[in-house]
Amino acid sequence: MKLIIDSTDSKNITVKIEDKKSGTSDSLFEEQKTGSQVLLPMIDTLLKKNKITLAQIKEIEVNSGPGSFTGTRVGVSIANALGFALNIPVNGKKGKIVVPVYEKSKFD
Repeated sequence: MKLIIDSTDSKNITVKIEDKKSGTSDSLFEEQKTGSQVLLPMIDTLLKKNKITLAQIKEIEVNSGPGSFTGTRVGVSIANALGFALNIPVNGKKGKIVVPVYEKSKFD
């Protein structure tokens, strides 16, 4: 089971689960009205809705950017923390952190 996180868009967050073996796929999409603080509750809701435990997640894929500063940072941080806690690969690499890529600043 793969957890997919995309919080790089300053307006929207997407969380998805995919299981190629069973063909299971489901996603949640939410506008970032309150910022990226909705990401963890979205993951929890999606897992509960599909009766999946964190232990069943075997890999995480996160969009590392470029994207909005806060959204990208929060998404990558959550993915790295879950990967570390569950001892599973994030973006295909186990034990390595994903580094966020930010959009170019308006002031550069």
